[in-house]
Amino acid sequence: MNPYILATLLFGLGLGTTITFMSSHWLLAWMGLEINTLAIIPLMAQHHHPRAVEATTKYFLTQAAAAAMLLFAGTTNAWLTGQWHIQQMSHPLPITMITLALALKIGLAPLHSWLPEVLQGLDLTTGLILSTWQKLAPFALLLQFQPTNTTILIILGLFSTLVGGWGGLNQTQLRKILAYSSIAHLGWMILILQFSPSLTLLALITYIIMTSSTFLVFKLNKSTNINSLAISWAKAPALTSLAPLVLLSLGGLPPLTGFMPKWLILQELAKQDLAPTATLAALSALLSLYFYLRISYAMTLTMSPNNLTGTTPWRLPSTQFTFPLALTAVMATSLLPLTPATIALLTI
Repeated sequence: MNPYILATLLFGLGLGTTITFMSSHWLLAWMGLEINTLAIIPLMAQHHHPRAVEATTKYFLTQAAAAAMLLFAGTTNAWLTGQWHIQQMSHPLPITMITLALALKIGLAPLHSWLPEVLQGLDLTTGLILSTWQKLAPFALLLQFQPTNTTILIILGLFSTLVGGWGGLNQTQLRKILAYSSIAHLGWMILILQFSPSLTLLALITYIIMTSSTFLVFKLNKSTNINSLAISWAKAPALTSLAPLVLLSLGGLPPLTGFMPKWLILQELAKQDLAPTATLAALSALLSLYFYLRISYAMTLTMSPNNLTGTTPWRLPSTQFTFPLALTAVMATSLLPLTPATIALLTI
């Protein structure tokens, strides 16, 4: 892709998200989301392949439907209450409609079925943008208007954690596994949204760090399925040793960073007398942990080919820029000791 076009599209991507961040009017927020969607469409379709075009079309139709529903809900709210302001949503009907529209935008279950299909058709770099940056604008809206319908959020959250864990069990494609991982993590964020918005933000930030690291590991290895991970030892031995820690951090095991948001969310749910919800969420995390362990096993405990072809990549220096990978991998594995400082920041 022409660098000028790429720069323009990335600028559009940033601009759309920033407009949604700064908006207090539903029309402006909708406009930001639309700019965001229109900027990522050419990035998704840049590889002229039927699978990429199919993924782009599915993404466009889903996002267009969600944006139309959002605009309709905002207009309905203005009609019923005379208010366009995001933070002054009061009528339960538009609140429910906007919650569902944003759930469709980010891929919460049961509105999730587009996400694994779309992610599977993209290259790893665009998949990384879709899994991280594209979640920011809808979450900014969810955090601003604070949906008050507790039941629907808990149902969406629990359903997402269960579907995210269950759906990834039988997958061999890494991008689909990461899509289901995304659905499960989003479920945790939505569960805690109405009780502690700052915890939702913390969970989103840690999710972005860990997912970025995982995508960059797979990108460095040029791996798109589990079988191709077996030869990663010959390509990058040090990284192969670190990758299982990043994956187990995604699963939420102590003493890794991913344990921090899960720990605090379960603690807050218990404080809100939602012990059964917390128990179900914790059990669904075990399902996700299983497929992270499968990937870890494929990377580190399977024998890589010891022939000349298999060991060649080890002797060839990689030309990829690895600083973002190094930074995110360290953050994904070692931020748990900062939990007290994080709690202090959240309570300010």
